[in-house]
Amino acid sequence: MPVADAIPVMSDMFAALARGQIHLPLRQIVRPPEALGAKGLLGMMPAFIGGGEPVYGAKVGTFFPGNSTLGKDPHQGCVVLMSGETGELLAIMNAAQITGIRTAAVTGLATRLLARHDATRLALIGAGHQAHWHLAALVAARPLRHVRVASRSLESAQRFVDAVQPHYDVTLEAAGSVQDAVRDADIVVTVTNATDPVLEAKWLAPGTHVNLVGSSTPRHREADTALMALGQLFVDRRESTINESGDYLAAAAEGRIGPEHLLAELGEIVVGAHPGRTDAASVTLFKSLGMGAQDVALAAALYQRAQDAGAGARVAI
Repeated sequence: MPVADAIPVMSDMFAALARGQIHLPLRQIVRPPEALGAKGLLGMMPAFIGGGEPVYGAKVGTFFPGNSTLGKDPHQGCVVLMSGETGELLAIMNAAQITGIRTAAVTGLATRLLARHDATRLALIGAGHQAHWHLAALVAARPLRHVRVASRSLESAQRFVDAVQPHYDVTLEAAGSVQDAVRDADIVVTVTNATDPVLEAKWLAPGTHVNLVGSSTPRHREADTALMALGQLFVDRRESTINESGDYLAAAAEGRIGPEHLLAELGEIVVGAHPGRTDAASVTLFKSLGMGAQDVALAAALYQRAQDAGAGARVAI
């Protein structure tokens, strides 16, 4: 499923969440002690989606940050999909692909809802696996004219630009630093494994929309505290943010923000319960953590697409 096709799937999922049609427990993280030699962590993310064809599902996935240096996706695992009517197993799918598609699709949705309508310049911070998905999502979300890419080094940013430029009409440029990449951007996307902030409020122009995507645990953060306090802050889910987001928790620990600063969940904007951006000059932030309902909703859509096309391999278990 192309990322552009997944954006409306995510929009429908967030609308269902806002309407109370989804049951979504917090993810469970299994993080063995470092003394045992564990290189990553295991996450279990279940959800129930009601409606006309209810489904249960869960992502059982691992996150290994070091995979990027091996040319592998840091996200591994599977998504299981089960009937909400009988509990029967319907499908088992690759979690790495689903995670990449749904995460980028949510970023595309948030950008459509929160970025200024005249936004055409993107700064993409990070050049790993998620960067490929997110570039596709942002091209689908806005008529981009220019993209700057920043990574750990100018060389890695240039490698990414050289690899993807033939597939896009928009001009891509490697930047020597994050500050250079964001200096005149209308839209910023961070897809890094950073544990310390890589993005500072003082670098951003008024009216910028920022998607903070890479930091999905309490130990990781991408934005400095000043940015978290400056921006109009929107989230995928309040409960997840105040329990799991390193960006939020660090700024809250410094007394700069609290739960009242979470203006709305994305679903509340989708259903019209919140207007989203209220003026052209404010910096808007979308803190993306990821939820099991995203994985399950995309798995259900992929399952239906496979049924219609006669695709996939049927096996008896």
